[in-house]
Amino acid sequence: MQVSDFARPYHAGTGPVGVLFCHGFTGSPWSLLEWAKFTEAAGHRVAVPRLPGHGTSWQEMNLTGWQDWYSCVEREFLSLRAQCQQVFITGLSMGGALALRLAEHYPDDVAGLVLVNPAVMGQFKTNFAPFLSKLMASASAVGSDLKDPTADEFAYDRTPLKAAASMLRVWVDVRACLDLVSCPLLVYRSAEDHVVPASSTAFIMSHVSSEERIERILLNSYHVATMDHDKETVFRGSLEFFDEHRR
Repeated sequence: MQVSDFARPYHAGTGPVGVLFCHGFTGSPWSLLEWAKFTEAAGHRVAVPRLPGHGTSWQEMNLTGWQDWYSCVEREFLSLRAQCQQVFITGLSMGGALALRLAEHYPDDVAGLVLVNPAVMGQFKTNFAPFLSKLMASASAVGSDLKDPTADEFAYDRTPLKAAASMLRVWVDVRACLDLVSCPLLVYRSAEDHVVPASSTAFIMSHVSSEERIERILLNSYHVATMDHDKETVFRGSLEFFDEHRR
């Protein structure tokens, strides 16, 4: 199936520091592209993969699951690790869960994490996805939660329920092993988020083993903060974080 132009993966830069960008559920590299280019311009090598089933159609996404999404970011991480002296990982929403899983499985190789509204749990209604997926193929959309009316995430207009049920399973897997995360952690959380509850970030912050764990609140953005009014805060803050932890 044809991939939308805005959903194409992005790889650029040649610096000794690599940064992997993991996008969210039903989204695409588009939601992280400006952040990645900002990071590239600062001299870093960047990789923004397109997760399988994303950027095409929600019907195709229902044919994929969390193992496919995680395998994709793992391959990209290992490629960056082979090319760079250090690798940082960023993640938006479900991409935050994938980033955390990489940090759990590669504790000596992840230099740090920058997460934006990370999802390791969802709203109460999300828990019904496994049941609903047996009755229907899709539900109302969850993407493009943006305060800026001029921005558009171009996420799917429907939520693929089989894929959503799979996302719940990776959340369980990630939550069970958060104590294995020991790298420096910076989390940006929107004060008003209509997709992921604040309890998701709270759970992460209280269960990781990282000595450095920082939470910063974004007051002028909704869930997709990497494209919203506070995006410059995220971009510049992440660069400062990378610089502080370079070796």
